[in-house]
Amino acid sequence: MIEVSLAEVADVVGGVLHSCSGSEMITGGVEFDSRRVQPGGLFVALPGERVDGHDFAAAAMAAGAAGVLAGRTVDAAAVLAPRVTGHRAAQRTGAYALAADTDGTGAAVLAALAALARSVVHTLRQAGLQVVALTGSSGKTSTKDMVAALLTPLGATVAPPGSFNNEIGHPWTALRADRATRHLVLELSARGLGQIRALCQVAPPSIGVVLNVGSAHLAEFGSREAIATAKGELVEALPAAGVAVVNADDAAVSAMERRTVARVVRFGRSAAAQIRAVDVVLDDRGCPAFRLLSPAGEASVRLAVAGEHQVSNALAAAAVALELGATPAGVAATLSRYRPASRWRMEVTERPDGVTVINDAYNANPESVAAALRTLVVLAGAHRRSWAVLGPLAELGETATQAYRDIAALTARLGVDRLVVVGEQAWQLHCTVPGSVLVPDIPAALELLHGELAAGDVVLIKASRSFGLERIAADLLSGSSG
Repeated sequence: MIEVSLAEVADVVGGVLHSCSGSEMITGGVEFDSRRVQPGGLFVALPGERVDGHDFAAAAMAAGAAGVLAGRTVDAAAVLAPRVTGHRAAQRTGAYALAADTDGTGAAVLAALAALARSVVHTLRQAGLQVVALTGSSGKTSTKDMVAALLTPLGATVAPPGSFNNEIGHPWTALRADRATRHLVLELSARGLGQIRALCQVAPPSIGVVLNVGSAHLAEFGSREAIATAKGELVEALPAAGVAVVNADDAAVSAMERRTVARVVRFGRSAAAQIRAVDVVLDDRGCPAFRLLSPAGEASVRLAVAGEHQVSNALAAAAVALELGATPAGVAATLSRYRPASRWRMEVTERPDGVTVINDAYNANPESVAAALRTLVVLAGAHRRSWAVLGPLAELGETATQAYRDIAALTARLGVDRLVVVGEQAWQLHCTVPGSVLVPDIPAALELLHGELAAGDVVLIKASRSFGLERIAADLLSGSSG
């Protein structure tokens, strides 16, 4: 974050100062976890369902925070941290900026955090910062990580860890940028109309990428058309001098071209795409290779990540990098070295006994499950036994039954050898696949797998994040008994 005084913070967020002169400088990062606060940082006291950040103001100050952004009055005596010993503690002073709306909820603090991020990004954009924002129903985090890898050789790049893509993670990531940062890469999620538009107001993008429109969060949106409307808020937020990077292979995304004043760059396998993949092949590890075509030239790309769906992600990332000065040869070289930066996304690991575990348990929707199943059968080939260990899919609403039927039909069509369904919520998937096994929980799944897995088997593990199936992968790879 750029250096600012507490007085400037208070002015930006429309708050007031307490227990300080206002001249105290924020020279470190912004954190809402008091355990992560660094000297000179700003602690954001977010109230939560289980804990209230205001109760940790003293701990943050003791850790060296220069100030606290609070939504209600913090006990000045506590902030002075008399409990802390040592030379630094003796010199600490209480310091915090109070958000204007002190209703005791988290809304005031979140609004203040967004306002602070918006101010910092505005300052940095004037100095040349490029803001890249990505959205889509699936593939956001993988593509974000690829974009960051491609842009880093071109200049200092900030991107969120994992899927830090909501009203908390978005401004927190933006505030990690400083005057040395050339590229700010942001991932945008939404569970309702207007949320992406609001995130774009926090950090206005100059390049916006829409990957796809799928069925994730159908329960909240009600229809794919509503999802497309929400995702398209990103291209609507772009300025005339900006660039909208859209998926030419997804009709719902291509239709968004009419919703933006920005210049449009298409990616995909379609002949209509400017950034295009041809001659796509998969090796025996399920990793794609293809020829990248672009107006700047062409290059051969060989990815080291599994799944044919990664071709689309790589093309989207390449489109961004080429817009910002990369060459096709440079893109190809970086993509060949790229390894996933975020956990539990198509992590392929082979055990000493020859069992291959595909940990894709971070999240799931019908489209990503289909992509993972196709990768599973490619890795298994004709001579290895394939296992799909699938859990429930969340947030599908009334479409869940049809989604399970479609996945079951695909599992049968692909010839997956064993299907293990974890959790009663997914019983509809089990009952439509002959020979599948329904187990009640993770321990039961592990008992089955430990008893039946054989050398050479390939096991895919996937479910919605809330069901924690990554524990199955961790157990299988640790060699524990479960």
